[in-house]
Amino acid sequence: MEWLTQFPITQHLLEVTKKKVCSALRSGPVPQHVGFIMDGNRTYAKRKHIELKEGHNAGFESMARILEVCYDCGVKSATVFAFSIENFKRPSYEVQWLMELAKAKFTQVVGNGEMCEQFGIQIRILGDLDLLPDDVRTALLKAEEITKHNKRAVLNVCWSYTSRHDMTQAIQKTIEQFAKNRIGLNDIDEDRISANLYTGPSPPLDLLIRTSGVYRLSDFMLWEATSERCDIEIVEELWPQFNALKMIWLLIKWSFNKTYNSKQISTPVTSSSFNRIDTDGGGCKKSLDETKMETIQVKE
Repeated sequence: MEWLTQFPITQHLLEVTKKKVCSALRSGPVPQHVGFIMDGNRTYAKRKHIELKEGHNAGFESMARILEVCYDCGVKSATVFAFSIENFKRPSYEVQWLMELAKAKFTQVVGNGEMCEQFGIQIRILGDLDLLPDDVRTALLKAEEITKHNKRAVLNVCWSYTSRHDMTQAIQKTIEQFAKNRIGLNDIDEDRISANLYTGPSPPLDLLIRTSGVYRLSDFMLWEATSERCDIEIVEELWPQFNALKMIWLLIKWSFNKTYNSKQISTPVTSSSFNRIDTDGGGCKKSLDETKMETIQVKE
């Protein structure tokens, strides 16, 4: 069905529909922070019989389209998993191409960043930038510098990042704050660690999306994703095939679930309603964390 979207009339209708739906979504609950595991660029290249670098380039183009939908619908903060520390173990030619692609795209943002200007996006680079080549690090930091005064929305780009590394540096930062007498022993708690994560300045994670149908989080936002408020969506599409309509559907689904759940919470609980819930005699329902652990499993 992808061929249908190539016709100008179809593109026009889709654009009109997208704008109307985004406008409607902004009037209701919208996730304030969405995270993306952008998986499937290499598989996409193999299936399309194109060069690997073209698959990664298609992934960057998809990222721009999806982020535009998110910000247009009212999302205030988006975090994308662009490059893992583990990716340095890939073949050197692939790592080299990814670095060159990143430098080119962020240089483009600095020189002609229409989307950043349109939505007032501040770019933040999260990760161990000391692992990057000087020219790539310079390009990323320049994008940060030129957008630092934008305040309406945030784009966190995780580059040279893993969640384990993030939690480690957050703990180290907390210890340093204690050693310098900036905080007391009783101040060291979950909230303090959360504040010291790379994502500390952003709102709590509301929605985490992974493409390619793989049921694992790949060392991305593990601390943030365990929150009860965070929904996790695994979609079958490869990242370059993940389109605006699919993203809008996930936002609609999230909005409906939050509206429905808030109504359920506001409904007084009576003994009869509890009895209807507790049909197996176990005394309680499964917790959200237990349900998540059953749903998000690593495929063998």
